[in-house]
Amino acid sequence: MSGARAPRSALVIGGLGFIGAALCERLVKAGWKVAALDCLLEGGGGREGHAAAGVEVVFGDARDRLLVESLAEGRDAVFNLAGRTGHLDSVRDPEGDLEHNLRGPLSVLEAVRRAAPLAALVHASTRQVYGRAERLPVDETHPLRPLDPNGVHKAAAEQLCLQYASLHDMRVSVLRLTNVYGPRMRASDARQNFLGYWVGRLLRGEELVVFGDGTLRRDHLYVEDAVDAFLAAAAAPAAVGRAMNVGGGRPVSFRDLADTLIEIVPRGRWRLEPLPEERRSIDIGDSWCDIALARSLTGWAPRTPLREGLRSTLEFYYEHAETYGVVARSLPGAVPPRRVAAS
Repeated sequence: MSGARAPRSALVIGGLGFIGAALCERLVKAGWKVAALDCLLEGGGGREGHAAAGVEVVFGDARDRLLVESLAEGRDAVFNLAGRTGHLDSVRDPEGDLEHNLRGPLSVLEAVRRAAPLAALVHASTRQVYGRAERLPVDETHPLRPLDPNGVHKAAAEQLCLQYASLHDMRVSVLRLTNVYGPRMRASDARQNFLGYWVGRLLRGEELVVFGDGTLRRDHLYVEDAVDAFLAAAAAPAAVGRAMNVGGGRPVSFRDLADTLIEIVPRGRWRLEPLPEERRSIDIGDSWCDIALARSLTGWAPRTPLREGLRSTLEFYYEHAETYGVVARSLPGAVPPRRVAAS
């Protein structure tokens, strides 16, 4: 984000989460004044320890409009990464999902409209809004047919964002994120990202569980490339009022992904299991995104090869094993950082 009028003051909502923390860190390093708002939602990926030096941390909820207004006032950019990510959780508790994934974004939109109407507002959404792919790769003209309440609420929040851009002439854009992974992602379970759960199991010396026959294909995006996309969207006038796919661009099968992890961490292993019944009705099958629109509107493109991103992720968890509880010290399969293979 360069130029004479480049934004220099930002509010990151969900700033103690996995992607939000990486975004805050990048902004601070670039000399921005940054505030992070986070409620540390139970079951989410937020941690107090994610706060980068120099970030003003405020503990609070995105649904508190007056609080968001007070923090947004005078900001050049607002990044909204708050929300709930669990798909099964949304089936079990749809009302709670609605609160965080629809009422929360509406509160943020209203707060920014009132307190910082000229700010760039970038909203984090998900490729889950498409549901099962009718064609591959999935581009932004694909019908929105989400399979669970999480996807429904995310899709509705997107429409609010695009409506505010048009109705109130606000600089709002939406990023549909695909399988973001990297340092700080939740590794204790699959609520945030199945790849995080795989990393945790691998480093604890447990088998990776690959559902189905392992041939399903998805694309994966390294967190620093996702941060690039947020910054590019905030800086690009052409992105205003648009929803854009942001993904890795290249599909990989679950089998190949598991094999790549095990190449990096020798002695790892994986096994096939049938897809659990509770997941079948909400599983999207093969899915990867066409990222041409984001590239054309913002100039953004992912830069990190999958193997390099996985290696960096594993090294992070080795270094922070005590914090994230992912490595069993006495396990013979635990490989120290210096033995992680280079790409």
